Amino acid sequence: MQDEEVLAEFRASKALLEGHFLLSSGRHTARYLQCARVLMNPDRAGRLAVALAAALPRDLRKQITKVVSPAMGGVIIGHEMGRALGVEALFVERPTGTFELRRGFALEPGDKVLMVEDVVTTGLSSREAIKAIEEAGAEVIAAAALVDRTGGTVDLGVPFTALIALNFPTYAPDEVPAELAAIPAIKPGSRAQP
Repeated sequence: MQDEEVLAEFRASKALLEGHFLLSSGRHTARYLQCARVLMNPDRAGRLAVALAAALPRDLRKQITKVVSPAMGGVIIGHEMGRALGVEALFVERPTGTFELRRGFALEPGDKVLMVEDVVTTGLSSREAIKAIEEAGAEVIAAAALVDRTGGTVDLGVPFTALIALNFPTYAPDEVPAELAAIPAIKPGSRAQP
C-alpha cells in the first residue's frame, strides 16, 4: 500500500483532525490522527493490517508466534495483525499505571512477539509495552505501527516498521505558537496526561 493510499483511508474515515491537541507526551499539535476512526471499519482495519504485515521483513514475519499491543490504541490493529499473520493477538493494559498482561493472557518462554501500536509519537508506550512483554518471559523481535510520527528517530531496541510516516509539527508547552494557543486544547488520546 502506497502512502497516498494509506492517507486516503485516513481521509475517508475522517481520522485526520485539525485543531489544538495536547498529546500524551505533553506536546501540542495542530493535527491529530484519530486511529480509532480509521480502524472502526473492519474491512479498512483488515486492509491496513494486511499492508502493515506485508511491510515487515519476510524473515521476521515467519518467526512471529504472537502479537501483543498496548491498550487502548493498539488493541484493534493488534487483533487485525494477529489475523493477518495467523497468530494469536493479546494486549497489555495499565490497571495501576504500568503495563501488564491480564484477562488470562499469557506468554510462554520462546514466544517471539511482534509488538503493534496504532501510532508511535515518542515511543514511550511502545517501550513500556515491550518491557512488560519481556518481563512476562517472551522475546520481542520487532515492533510495528500504522503511523510513525517520530520523524524516523524512535529507537525501540528492536526493528521497527510503520505503514506510513507523518510528521506534524509538535510544540513544547512553552513553544506553542500564538495562533494555536488561542484555540482551547483537546486531549484526544487514551493515555493519562502528564
